Order: sequence, then structure tokens, then C-alpha cells
Amino acid sequence: MAQKKILLVEDDAQMLDVLRRYLENHDFSVISTGNGSEALVMAGDSRPDLVVADAGLPGLDGFALCQALKNSPDTAGTPVIMISGARTEEDDIVEGYGKGADDYLTKPFAYPVLVAKINAVLRRYGGAAEAVIREKGVELDPEGRTVKVSGRLAQLTRKEFDLLTLLLEKKGRVLGVPYLLETVWGYDIANYDNPHTVETHISSLRKKLGEKLACRIRSVTGHGYKFE
Repeated sequence: MAQKKILLVEDDAQMLDVLRRYLENHDFSVISTGNGSEALVMAGDSRPDLVVADAGLPGLDGFALCQALKNSPDTAGTPVIMISGARTEEDDIVEGYGKGADDYLTKPFAYPVLVAKINAVLRRYGGAAEAVIREKGVELDPEGRTVKVSGRLAQLTRKEFDLLTLLLEKKGRVLGVPYLLETVWGYDIANYDNPHTVETHISSLRKKLGEKLACRIRSVTGHGYKFE
């Protein structure tokens, strides 16, 4: 399935970089800018599948950008998710929806929540459902968030499910602990880089999947983990 293209509009350079890398780690193609007026041009030229825009942009703010996108025939069908750390009151959120926003997230938010919102909005706009992953005794349904092992439902936590999904999607590739912490847990690895979090979830996941599958989740000393 072709990557979905996200236009990310955020004037905080650090936040922009973290979000861009997080979305790319979740197999989105990302174009970005910190300027609302530039974003309007980029949306017309690059035709992203979805726009994530901060409400408090300098110049053309997120509200005006959203309204302009929805009022243009070329971009009216492009979904917009607004995010904000300053405009978080009920009236702000209502205004965002009034300008045509498809969803509104207040900061701080967990990065996996943003990805879930993006996928939900894309589905509403006719995006294809994520395919069921089948791998020698495992059947993982990303939409239903269910895992079956040899036909029996496995009771996984949300993070165990997300971890297994990533391992299966990247089968054969060694995934480093920092990458897993950033991608599955949404941590900024500059502030949090504790491998114990990953070790604990890998151990639990192995137990729940059973001996035959557990041995396919390999620890690569000094590097990370892979499913083979």
C-alpha cells in the first residue's frame, strides 16, 4: 500500500522534528513547514493526504489555514487535524471545528494518539483499511486490534499489541531500543532511553505468544530486537 503523505505545519522546530520522525517511523511520508502561508502553497502543489497544523502559527494561523484549505476547490477534500498547546479551551476547539477541522488535539498528547487520529480520519475519507497480517500461526488485525495465535485470541495490552505489530511489519530487520521507545511509546529519546521498558514488554509478549513464536522474537545483543 502506498505511503500516505502528511503535511505537518508546526512553528516549534523541536516539536516539528520529533513529530516528523515519529510519523515517518509509522510509514507516513512527511512534508513540513513552520509557516501557515507556505503550508497553503504546499498543500496546493503537493496534494497531501492529510494536514496536521498547529493552531498558533505566526502570520496565517492554524484556524485561518484550515479555513483557507476548506474554501479552496483544490484542497477542500483534504482532511485537517489541528493541534495546539495554547488554544485548548472549549471555545477554541469549537472554533477549530467551525473552520472545518476534522479533529482537534490539545497538547501535550501521546504520539500514538495522533497516529490513531490520523488513521481514523483517513478511513473516514475513504482510506483503505489496514490489511490483516498473517505470519505462521499469528493473525494480527490492525483495525480490530486483535491477535490470534493458532486460532485462539491472545490477550495483549495496547503496548504489547503495538510492539508486535511493529515487529511483524519490519520482519527480519533489527529494531533498536531507541527506535522502539520512540515509535511504540512516543518517548523523546533525548529525555528517556531506558531499555528496561522494552525488555519487560518483550518478555511478556513472548510468554503470551507461546514457546514456538517466542523464539522467533530474537534479541540482538547491543542492537535491539527482530522478528524472524
